[in-house]
Amino acid sequence: MKYKIEDESDLIRIDKYLIDKLDVSRSNAQDMIKQKLILVNNKEIKKNYVLKINDEIEVLGNLKKETSVLPEKMDLDIIYEDDDVIVINKPSGVVVHPANGHYTNTLVNGLLAHTNSLSGVNGSVRPGIVHRIDKDTSGLLVVAKNDKAHEALAKQLKDKTLSRVYIALVYGVINHDTGEIDAPISRDDNDRKKMAIKEEGKDAITHFRVLERYKNASLIECKLETGRTHQIRVHMKYINHPIVNDPVYSGRKLIDKDFGQMLHAKEISFIHPRTNKKMTFSCDVPERFKEIVDIFKNE
Repeated sequence: MKYKIEDESDLIRIDKYLIDKLDVSRSNAQDMIKQKLILVNNKEIKKNYVLKINDEIEVLGNLKKETSVLPEKMDLDIIYEDDDVIVINKPSGVVVHPANGHYTNTLVNGLLAHTNSLSGVNGSVRPGIVHRIDKDTSGLLVVAKNDKAHEALAKQLKDKTLSRVYIALVYGVINHDTGEIDAPISRDDNDRKKMAIKEEGKDAITHFRVLERYKNASLIECKLETGRTHQIRVHMKYINHPIVNDPVYSGRKLIDKDFGQMLHAKEISFIHPRTNKKMTFSCDVPERFKEIVDIFKNE
């Protein structure tokens, strides 16, 4: 894998960059550098190297101590599948790909049991994974079954032609019908598992419109213009309308500690990598999502 530094928000230490880009821990990032798996401009670097504009980063491989990912039989809600892509409806509570502390029962484990054809662009731990949604967010994502499809879909993500629409239940009544949140996002300085609005962060833009208003909450539709980690969750907290049942960002008592935040990836649109035809898929929110919405409707 290769990356080129083109954004000023990426002018940070190489180990911090790897944490965000590869979704690894700081120790894993530093181990990759020690094991000479990371090159910058075709040269070995130290963990404190600060990236510069036009630097080219090459990831030569995975950590030698990396745990292998095994196939696991899993009930997958596949919305569409052909020789190039799989569109899948991920339930709340399922991690998309293995990472520290989650090497079993992930979506990737289930996909490996489902098919032998998954792209290898992101290595053996994230085969086929073009983009993610959070563990406790439900809904649609597209998986690539070969490298050519993966590269085409990744380009659409970068070019913002791969469209994603979410449904969210947020605290408070939003009085205006539509809105745009334009606030840069970066890692929280005090908690590396959280994200925060920071001036030096990466550009992040979320569009939303109100679908229904209740006494103490609003049901909204969100469309991502960018795809930062925890973007909708952080943006809604930023405008003082945090997502209901969000264990990290809401600051409120959880309604259902086993369900997760009230956020669902309802729709995804992309250009098929082989046919070049636009494809759009949608799926309804989970039943538990509807039940929690009804709690607010009936207040």
